[in-house]
Formats: sequence, structure tokens, C-alpha cells
Amino acid sequence: MAVTAAALAVLAAALFALASAVQQRSAAAVPDADARGLRLVGRLLRSPRWWGGTLADTGGYLAQAAALGLGSLLLVQPLLVTTVLFALPLGARWAGRRLTRGDWAWAGVLVVALAAFVVTGEPTAGADSAGWRTWLPAWVVLAVGGGGCLLGAALRRGAARAVLLALVTGAAYGLAAALTKGVVDRLDQGPVAVATHWSTWLLAAALLGGTLVQQSAFQAGPLGASLPAATVGEPVVAAALGVTVLGERLRAGGAEWVLVAVLVAAMVAATVALARSSAATAVAAPAA
Repeated sequence: MAVTAAALAVLAAALFALASAVQQRSAAAVPDADARGLRLVGRLLRSPRWWGGTLADTGGYLAQAAALGLGSLLLVQPLLVTTVLFALPLGARWAGRRLTRGDWAWAGVLVVALAAFVVTGEPTAGADSAGWRTWLPAWVVLAVGGGGCLLGAALRRGAARAVLLALVTGAAYGLAAALTKGVVDRLDQGPVAVATHWSTWLLAAALLGGTLVQQSAFQAGPLGASLPAATVGEPVVAAALGVTVLGERLRAGGAEWVLVAVLVAAMVAATVALARSSAATAVAAPAA
């Protein structure tokens, strides 16, 4: 099942890359005067290109949900950073340029670090869901952190605003990933049990809120500011929730923890570098 979960996670990453590229181009085209609240939503809803990105985003989420139904957050979520591996060549093709040696080098670092992390850490599954009392401390931390970022975003402009909104996006999607495991596990109880459980409604709120904030982040500033923060933020938050709420663990021991720490640092560095390069390429691509 772990192999299938990994394959589904990579498929989700590819679809998310396509969705991110298309939606960013749509959101960036919205004038600043229409970039807040319902005005932004209204402009995006009238964009066929944005709807195409939304379709890819939906397919990516379904693949991610299937992967989480088979594997742990500690396995699936790190693999989703391969989104940047798909976004980079896609953007380069649109921009009519070739990938640089640095792009290839960072891509190699990311692939090797991911593979070594999975082999060394051997992520183990925890519980598929938890009660609201177990969730409460995590909700408080996320609410305080997210609220602070939203307040800061309301007071800033440009790249700083884009980064703060992207951090909220990553946190919302990370929370959604952790909640998805419980909702998927509850599917065999029937649609009524799924529809009436609090986690389903919170999942819907996290996905909707994350999507809206993500569009605002895309519009607020350069993609090079928002994409790295959102790309790294989601798996970090999801993995943290997997450990603290659902009881997932890595099987590393002794000196292996040092290697795991190095691999995580390498994955973060490579993801940020590739996301920035992907963002620069997306900006250079001509509008469709």
C-alpha cells in the first residue's frame, strides 16, 4: 500500500503544479482595485482559465485523499513537494526557456533527499482520526499563528503580504490534509455519517479558506514570494499534526535522526530554490 500511496501522492503533485500555474496567472491578471474579498472571487469565477486550474486542483486533491487513505501523513505530504518538479518544466515551456544547471541540481537534491527520507525514516501510520479534545491544542496554535499572519497581511503590501498569506494557505492545506485522513476512513460508514461529522465541515472550511487566501496571495505579490512559503508550509504543518495529533512516528533511531534532520533541511532548501525558480519562470511566461 505504501507504494500505491506514494504513486498517488506524486500524481497529486503533478495536478497541483498545473493548477497552481494556471490559477496564479489568472489571479495575477486581476487589477488591484478588484483584488479584495468578493470582487476577487467574482473576477476569478468569470475566468475559464481559472476554472481549468480549479478542475486540476480538484483532481489533485482526490489523488491526495486516496493516497492518505493508504499511507501516513509523514509519507504522503513530503512527496507533495514534488509539485515544484512538475511546475518548473511546465513554466519553462510556457516561457520558452530551458532549465538551468542549478534547476537540475536542486531537482536532483530534492529527489535523493525524499527517497533517503522515506528509506531512513520509515514513516509509520498512526490513528486515522482523533476527537476534538485531542485536536484542540493544535487548533489554538493554528488559529493564533494564522490570525497573526492575516493581521500582518492586512497591514502590508507586495511581497511581505504575499508571504504572510501563503503561510496561512500552507497551514490551511496542512490542516485539511490531516482532516482528510479521518474523513476518508469514515466513508465506509455511509454518506450520512460523513456529512454529519464535525471534521467534514471543518475540512470543507479549511479547503475553501485555503483556496481563497491562496488566490489573494497569488495576486498580492510575486509568485517567488508566495509559492515557496505555501509549498513548504503545507507538508510541515501536516507532518506536525500527524505526529502530535494522530500519533504517527518515524522509525529512525540514534544517529539516523541526524541524517533525517539533514535530509529534511535539504528538502526544504531544494523546495524553496525550485519554487523560486518556478515562480520566476511563471512571471516570464507570456499571458495566454
